[in-house]
Amino acid sequence: MEATESVWIWFRALFSQKWRRRKRMAKPGATTPDLATDLGRMQQRLDDLERKPVPTSLYDSYPCMEWAATGRPMIAGNLWTSCGIANVTGLKFDRVEAKFITDNILNTQSEAEVRIAAFRHSHASYAKTCIAASSTVRLTGNWVNENGRTVLGIGKWRWIHGLARGWNVDSDDEDSVYTIELQHRNPDDCLQNPGIRNDMMVFGFYRPEKSPSPSGGVVDVGGGKWVPYLGPEFDQNGGGGGWTRIPNSGSGWDGSYSISNMHYCVGMSEEQLPEATESGWFWYAGGDVEIVRQPNIEESYASV
Repeated sequence: MEATESVWIWFRALFSQKWRRRKRMAKPGATTPDLATDLGRMQQRLDDLERKPVPTSLYDSYPCMEWAATGRPMIAGNLWTSCGIANVTGLKFDRVEAKFITDNILNTQSEAEVRIAAFRHSHASYAKTCIAASSTVRLTGNWVNENGRTVLGIGKWRWIHGLARGWNVDSDDEDSVYTIELQHRNPDDCLQNPGIRNDMMVFGFYRPEKSPSPSGGVVDVGGGKWVPYLGPEFDQNGGGGGWTRIPNSGSGWDGSYSISNMHYCVGMSEEQLPEATESGWFWYAGGDVEIVRQPNIEESYASV
């Protein structure tokens, strides 16, 4: 056999062996699981993690409220009424803290009941529904300083709302808005009692705006005090004289206690609020306080 023919036979045998070996190799992406695809997905996850934003806060925060304690008179037959409201739709944490201040809480005269509650505001109705509440505490009187004036009270709630995270209470009502509200009412046995008014008064003359301006002499009103005497025509034209009260010159207190909007309402983790409970952990300084009722979402409240 010639050398050229031998080389050709060897070449065909080598090519045939490589072809068979190539046919046995799977194409990329044709096997399950596919290593190339898995590596690509892993790389994508690594890229996503590198681009993930770093959280700047470890809690949920809500809009701040006015600090000042505001007078809260009885509303609609002594219903629970909200003085501080925080929108908590989409809340991540199930523990919340709310802080407030009080003033003019006087024993047996203007005591207050306070609670914190959660409400669902349906997109299909104007009314709100109470879905969770803390226990009720009774503030029985602010302490007084050396001048006999009441001092500001400071209250703080730490509460577990007891609802599913995210506040999606009903699977068929995910369009609702949810709020946490600081609420107050008068104790039934201690309705607000206004203070004794002692307004300033002045003595003067009056007349209808369109009556002619009178003129006259003077008259003795006693004790050596002299004032103008306007004559009988002044009386005939609807004029007169006497004492009149200067509005808002005295105490003017209507007997209502004062409670601020929530200084803040925040949602935090268990590590940050370990004291929170479903009935509510309450702290108060500046007066006496007692827990009077356990949580009850059936108590009457202002529903708008």
